[in-house]
Order: sequence, then C-alpha cells, then structure tokens
Amino acid sequence: MKNQYCKVGATTPLTNEKNMVSLLERRYNSFIEMAAQIGNSNTKLAEFLQVKASKTRKTLEKLA
Repeated sequence: MKNQYCKVGATTPLTNEKNMVSLLERRYNSFIEMAAQIGNSNTKLAEFLQVKASKTRKTLEKLA
C-alpha cells in the first residue's frame, strides 16, 4: 500500500527512534510557543494547543 497524503499536507513516517524523538520535541516546543503567543485572544485554541503539547510530552516520556 502506498503512502497516502491529505490535501493539506503529508504525513511524515517516523522511520527510526532518533528522528521520532527530535520531531516530537520540535512539535512539543511549537505547541507550547503557539499557545503562549495566542494567550488570552483565543482561549479555546490555546487550550487545545496545551492539550496537544501535553499528549506529545507523554509520548516523549514513553520513548525516553
């Protein structure tokens, strides 16, 4: 079966653990930064980003 891509963007297969950890760390930092930038202007979106960051952190902890 070939890789499937959505119209918005492509999924990135995580081929090895080293790449996976660095990708998840970047995503975690990105979610935290975006949530901080949004702040009080859009609390629902900031809350969503914080939940995503929390889930990403939990995944990182499982890998470590």
